[in-house]
Amino acid sequence: MAKDYYKSLGVDKGASKDDIKKAFRKLAHEHHPDKNPKNADKFKEISEAYSTLSDDNKRAQYDQFGADGPSGFGGGGFNGQGQGGFGGFDFSGFQGGFGGQGFGGNGVEFDLGDIFGSMFGGGGRGSSKKQRRGRDIEIDIELDFKSSIFGKEEQIQVSKDSTCKHCDGTRGESNTKFDDCATCHGTGTVHEIKRTFFGQMQNAVTCDKCFGTGKVPKEKCHVCRGVGTTHSTETINVIIPPGINPGDSLRVQGKGESVTGGISGDLYVKLHIKNHSKIVKDGYNLIYPLDIKLTDALLGADVRVEALDGELTLTIPAGITHGEMLRVRSRGVPMDNKASHRGDLLFKISINIPKKLSRESKKLLEDLRREGL
Repeated sequence: MAKDYYKSLGVDKGASKDDIKKAFRKLAHEHHPDKNPKNADKFKEISEAYSTLSDDNKRAQYDQFGADGPSGFGGGGFNGQGQGGFGGFDFSGFQGGFGGQGFGGNGVEFDLGDIFGSMFGGGGRGSSKKQRRGRDIEIDIELDFKSSIFGKEEQIQVSKDSTCKHCDGTRGESNTKFDDCATCHGTGTVHEIKRTFFGQMQNAVTCDKCFGTGKVPKEKCHVCRGVGTTHSTETINVIIPPGINPGDSLRVQGKGESVTGGISGDLYVKLHIKNHSKIVKDGYNLIYPLDIKLTDALLGADVRVEALDGELTLTIPAGITHGEMLRVRSRGVPMDNKASHRGDLLFKISINIPKKLSRESKKLLEDLRREGL
């Protein structure tokens, strides 16, 4: 049965190239094998149809002779098995989806983003020059509990590729002249050709001779040897905000590794916090277990307590019970960098019951018991 490529794409015979492209784009997303491996045959069908109808010569021959072409075009025609279709590509690899680096009987390697970017414009790496970016760095630091509550400025030593201080990343000695790169002719990019099941695709990549700048120095920097970066240890100031939690990460933009002709990566600081011997963080509140004497619980008292931000006097009301909470407002975790708003400090009362009593203490307690207390 003859194949109807127009029907496969859902367009009429008078459809424009733009209509054909739009129809294919919609169907390609709908029947992408990554969404469902069972879509492979349908995706192959619409891809075959688009390959023919998007090419003026192939379309004219298809309109005149059909899918098999005159004398089958050497046995290949437009059926995807020979050069008339997809240049001999084997679609059996569709059953494995698009997760691998390449597939097909010819070992064709491709990136779907490159293909759609070149085909439709925008969104793919082949559609425009991609700016180079340095590598991100992640480090771990440990903080004491108080610093995690109120924040601090921390100095961190990071070993990384940084912009060369001698040439300031220009790659050349002071006052040297720069020529257009002979490799990329001053464009900063070179073109590479990839074979895909749509045919050959051209992709722009950064020139490794000039690092994408389009210029090369006549006299290279003697420190970085014309690379623009050097590996060194850098001291970086990191502002730790108040109220951070264990496992939180801070992103310091532009403090990752530098790369010539591009932007620096980012530094990610993962925070580990030492536990306090007594105090526990609960949201914006701090919980402080406080042991008091039995007599203070019965009679009440004023006790001096050392909080994280200084000493305070806590009034214990008479008759307080074990496990009861006493609240001191606005002495907890800061809610902003200025600490203008803070949570509360909660004292959880624990009454110490003496295990041994003197004879006089026992007599006093017996008197209390006789009074019904």
